[in-house]
Formats: sequence, structure tokens, C-alpha cells
Amino acid sequence: MKSQQTMKPATAAKKLGVYLEATPEEFQAGVVSRDELNDLQANPPQWLADLRRNGPHPKQLIAQKLGISTSGLVRAGITDALTTEQINAIKDENPDWLVRERATYKEFKAEEARLAEKARLEEEDES
Repeated sequence: MKSQQTMKPATAAKKLGVYLEATPEEFQAGVVSRDELNDLQANPPQWLADLRRNGPHPKQLIAQKLGISTSGLVRAGITDALTTEQINAIKDENPDWLVRERATYKEFKAEEARLAEKARLEEEDES
């Protein structure tokens, strides 16, 4: 019989895109099986739907919603989880640091794409 694969709550929270510390105590205290994770993704309970909609959100999601890198968040001094409302307030305010970080991130992504294309072309040349 095949044993059920399980993961730590932190791993499951990351896969669900939620901030672990904001999840219910029973989620944080247990282990999550692959089947449970799949069920949470397919049929999110109210707490999960609320967290995804309102936050607080983990750094990776905050950065994604702001269009910057997680390093950019740190440079801006944002180290705590933020709610959707707080993220929207930052977007509305559009401070200088956000404008700078978005430009930096856009340049980084463009360079990353250029290098990937270069590698792909070199691979084609070798075959």
C-alpha cells in the first residue's frame, strides 16, 4: 500500500498562496496530505477564500500584486504581510519607490527574457 504524501503547513500555505500566520490554528498545527491540499484548492473553505481575497498576503504575492520583486519590497522597508486594502492603497498612492522598483523589475524581466532567448538560440545552433 502506498503511503500518503504529506507536507508541513508552511509548504501547504505557500502552495495555496496564503500567509501561514493568518491561517486557522488547526491548519498551522497539523500536516497536510496531497489529497487535502488538492481538496483545499478545488473547494476552498470560507477562511481560505477570505484570506485569498482580503489577506494578509505573503511577500511573494504582495510583490506580484505591486509588479515588483520581493527584494524591492525589502528595499522599500515592507517586511510584514499586507492586506489587499493596504496593497491597493500603495498602488493608488504610487510612491516614488514603487515607480523605481517597477522600472527595475521590468528591466530585470526583460534581461531575463533576452538571456533565455539567447540560450534557446545557442541550443538550436548546436543541434
